[in-house]
Amino acid sequence: MADSSTIDGILKDTQERMGKSVAVFQREIETIRTGRATPQLLDNFGIDYYGTKTPLNQLATITAPDARLLTIQPWDRQSLSLIEKEILKSDLGLTPSNDGTIIRLPIPPLTEDRRRDLVKRLKRTLEEDHIAIRNVRRDSLEHLRKAQKDGDISEDELHRAQERLQKITADTIAHSGKLSETKEHELMEV
Repeated sequence: MADSSTIDGILKDTQERMGKSVAVFQREIETIRTGRATPQLLDNFGIDYYGTKTPLNQLATITAPDARLLTIQPWDRQSLSLIEKEILKSDLGLTPSNDGTIIRLPIPPLTEDRRRDLVKRLKRTLEEDHIAIRNVRRDSLEHLRKAQKDGDISEDELHRAQERLQKITADTIAHSGKLSETKEHELMEV
């Protein structure tokens, strides 16, 4: 009657989906500006290039020569002014300087108010990640209950699988919490 491969398959799928959720969360928080210059700050940045929204990292080389400066060197010099205008319109709060071949983005130190705003954004993003993880848990629980109802697994196996599912969920939420703590520490560092 018992088919542990059913349970293992459901739980493996659960871990993969929760892992993807944490990976998305990690990429999202890398774009939150700290006092340090990192090329990841511009990862979600798109430019309207000849009518197509194109990621900036596909139009230019982005480097951080020091802790307070980003440089953007586009492959097509015609796109310099487009990139500069998009940066000015963005919510990054950065002012680019264009010398005709390269754009320099000085990263000013964050004010205390801006740090608090960024921490609030971080916490909102963390809560969205936790919601996504709990949604995956709910879906997996439905699959487990359906397998028990269909007679693929016993009630005892369902109970053990639910405990394993809860442990996977708790571990994943703890992992994203640690990522958030690290980022919050970076944000509040003066």
